[in-house]
Amino acid sequence: MPSRLHGRWLVVGLYALIVSFAGFVGVLLGLYGPEDMRPVSLLGLIEIQPTAIGLAIFGMTTIGLFLGVLLFLVMFVSERYDEADPKA
Repeated sequence: MPSRLHGRWLVVGLYALIVSFAGFVGVLLGLYGPEDMRPVSLLGLIEIQPTAIGLAIFGMTTIGLFLGVLLFLVMFVSERYDEADPKA
């Protein structure tokens, strides 16, 4: 059991690292990117100006949601269909 918990913490740590990196890249793009960037649409609902904070929020939200949904699906399937305990 501890190895399984350790594996989950590793995945959560990688998730947080990737989302943080997306925010960092957004800040860099907002600070040093091209001057003529257009506003971006967050999930088709909110228009965000291409500032350092705006692009960081955009990057963290989109990457966080995309990876979060994928990780949730992997977790759901792995717990439901475990080979060690077949239900067939």
